[in-house]
Amino acid sequence: MWNLKLFRALGAVLLCAALAAQDPDAPEPRPELLPGEALAMSVDEKPARFFGEAAREHPMGSLAKLVWIRLEGEEWASAGVEFKCTGSDGTHSCWLKKGHGRVDVGKALRESCNLAFLSWAKLSATEWKKYIGEGAGRLHLEEGFRPFLGGRMPPGEQIPPMSLEWVGDGELLRTSPEGMLQWLMDPVQATLIATCRRHLTVKIGRDESWWIKTGTAPVPGEPGATSAWVAGGNGQVLAVFHMPRGRGKVEGMERFVKLMGIR
Repeated sequence: MWNLKLFRALGAVLLCAALAAQDPDAPEPRPELLPGEALAMSVDEKPARFFGEAAREHPMGSLAKLVWIRLEGEEWASAGVEFKCTGSDGTHSCWLKKGHGRVDVGKALRESCNLAFLSWAKLSATEWKKYIGEGAGRLHLEEGFRPFLGGRMPPGEQIPPMSLEWVGDGELLRTSPEGMLQWLMDPVQATLIATCRRHLTVKIGRDESWWIKTGTAPVPGEPGATSAWVAGGNGQVLAVFHMPRGRGKVEGMERFVKLMGIR
């Protein structure tokens, strides 16, 4: 469970950014980023602002689950899929060793359960083969993940085997704060944003509600190291932050709050 003070601090700083954007005489916020950090932000759907190395790509980690929600989330939800995560499934392991227990789509998204998303991705791949054919299924997958593949789609004419790389555990899927923000800002993501609000919303103060998706991703060339991602919005502000070589989700969120000047 996230620290409530942390979310209040996040709400306060982004609200200040929103007010500054509305006031032409207000100074533009310039966060003091550490080397490699990056922030992308948009207020009231206005052109995005970028800070730090916002165009630099990194493995997208848990943010890949948002792409699956966009691609198949409605189908999974309507089918009422569930999964019992025990922490391992054959040769695959979830990031939480003890497992997440029984999860539905909403809980799996909130708790970022790798094994649940992998299980449902495999289910979708099987359904594609059965109902629309191998080639069309591959095209469906490629089109959904195109912004994050960068030409790294495994070769062939068939649907590639679903592995943990397809849910963000690896270097196959990559993005940048700039790229992820632009993707989230696309009007076609309206259903995804609605799903995020439904399952990832946290109350900030008495009146503000934000959806927040945090995650970690591997750092290329540094076995065992992770980077941190934070993406969120409240209907007015939409922001994506990346912190390299972070130790996890909490550290990423804490660093985000600090770089925005929270004390």
